[in-house]
Amino acid sequence: MFSLNVPVPGAVARVAAELHPQLVGFDSRREQHTLVVKRFDESTLRASQPELQLATLQQQLPQKLTGTPAFEAAVREIDFFAEPARGEGPVVYLAVESPGLRELHEELVDAYEAIEGLEGVDYVPHVTLARGGSVVDAERVAGEIEGVSWAVSELVIWDSRYREAVSRYSLPA
Repeated sequence: MFSLNVPVPGAVARVAAELHPQLVGFDSRREQHTLVVKRFDESTLRASQPELQLATLQQQLPQKLTGTPAFEAAVREIDFFAEPARGEGPVVYLAVESPGLRELHEELVDAYEAIEGLEGVDYVPHVTLARGGSVVDAERVAGEIEGVSWAVSELVIWDSRYREAVSRYSLPA
């Protein structure tokens, strides 16, 4: 699966690293952090081979992103999904506030359709910190943190097979 992501800035990665000791009770902790704008799979790209999906995205996204301005984003709290749409729960995350991010997500959902349970009205912008473990542990960690704000001036296509960015797009586009 591919996704269009916002690169997580160093300040947010530092917040995540500082929280790491509080997350040792969870089954897994993220070392590499991502912020998904929109996911793309066979249903949204109408192609079954990953190479064709990637080529389609690399051809279409620059046109879809034309006119997209840079926008602001912030994290100010830790929250969790007790029962996530996919995978083991709970999922502890940094909640991301960004009207610009939500607007871009909606535009891309209009163009490519929503992945049910994860996007459209179900979209929650976040940076995953940990998953698995107990809801009690998630409740213990949840709460406000010292906020971090940043300007989003770049987007990347993320290839989940290799866990790396394969294309970059500057904003404003």
